[in-house]
Amino acid sequence: MKRMRSRHHRPSGGGSRQSNGQTPLNRNHVFDSNGPDMRVRGTAQQLFEKYLQLGRDATGTGDRILAEAYFQHAEHYFRILNAMTQAAQQSQMERQERHQQRTRSQQEQEDRRQSDESGAENDSEEQVEETAE
Repeated sequence: MKRMRSRHHRPSGGGSRQSNGQTPLNRNHVFDSNGPDMRVRGTAQQLFEKYLQLGRDATGTGDRILAEAYFQHAEHYFRILNAMTQAAQQSQMERQERHQQRTRSQQEQEDRRQSDESGAENDSEEQVEETAE
């Protein structure tokens, strides 16, 4: 009997970026967070804001221990946001450099083509002059 695969099957060799400890580069990546007393789900930005608000609420009720735990969770997602931002900036700089290199290469090819064409015209003019003599 043929083995059935689920719709979201991933091959064993093609794991996600998280498996090697890297932060996902997608700002819309959804995290499942197990907080100090509840489970929260959302993007890094949403989790940062949620834990920050929970920390403020816990501070307001006088629970400094729980507030500190929430603030530590907020800091964790703040660091993830910073890592994503830095990776996006690095990626953008690399794209710009590749674009500039492509533009320079195309310009150099165009310049060489034009100089080859003008060199060919000069050669044909010299041949015409030699024939006329």
